[in-house]
Amino acid sequence: MAAKKPENLSFDDAMSELEHVVVELESGEIPLEQALKRFERGIALARTTRDKLDQAEQQVKILLSQDDQAALSDFDESTS
Repeated sequence: MAAKKPENLSFDDAMSELEHVVVELESGEIPLEQALKRFERGIALARTTRDKLDQAEQQVKILLSQDDQAALSDFDESTS
């Protein structure tokens, strides 16, 4: 099964795979050529997770800028 493109993964899935890549690379037990491929995948995953965090931060900024005087309240699922 081919790996999904990093940008098509959820944030959590991308982070989980990135953690796995780091463990593989730190083990030092994979051949150089495979290590380079895993490193390349890790870089792509890191960029994807950073982009997703940047998007989430932007959404929070937009929401806060809409009414920065609004009082915080508990989330009520029945009203959404």
